Amino acid sequence: MNYLAHIYLSGENELVTIGNFIADGIKGKSYKKHPKHIQTGILLHRNIDTFTDAHPTVRQSTKRLHEKYGHYSGIIVDILYDHFLAKNWSQYSDIPLDVYVDTFYDSLETHYELLPLRIQKMMPYMVTDNWLLNYASIEGISRVLDGMNRRTKNRSGMNEAVNELELFYEDFETEFSSFFEELISFSKQKLIEVSII
Repeated sequence: MNYLAHIYLSGENELVTIGNFIADGIKGKSYKKHPKHIQTGILLHRNIDTFTDAHPTVRQSTKRLHEKYGHYSGIIVDILYDHFLAKNWSQYSDIPLDVYVDTFYDSLETHYELLPLRIQKMMPYMVTDNWLLNYASIEGISRVLDGMNRRTKNRSGMNEAVNELELFYEDFETEFSSFFEELISFSKQKLIEVSII
């Protein structure tokens, strides 16, 4: 899953949410250097990724892209799924998406010193361009995919995946909705299991 889903699945604790958000940059056992709740978020993130990557519905979405995008297909599906979460946000939260993401950005600011350098450098772009809110539109997702393509020095062609999004829109949305209900249940249970007291 991509940023918005990981943040949403973290529950109410700010530090767990930050841990989940920064987890991709924390390798191996180095997570143990972080405060307890951040450790919990990192472990939750890893479990979410493992569950997602192995899930048959996600694999179905990925398969649709694999011939054209190869090993980038999973990254693209993560981004497309965040689009459907943002677009259908009111089904999952009583807090409006713009309020929710502003609260998250404030939390990053409050806990800035806990963020890895990579995230500290990325944060101004994320907030200024309001990535999380912009996931709700196809135009926003298109900009994200353009950015990801540039990061691969234009090798991935990920910028073109907006075409598949539009072509198979209902299929992707149905797959996301089915999978995300399972992921919510899984994440709630896993959060209890990995919580570090």
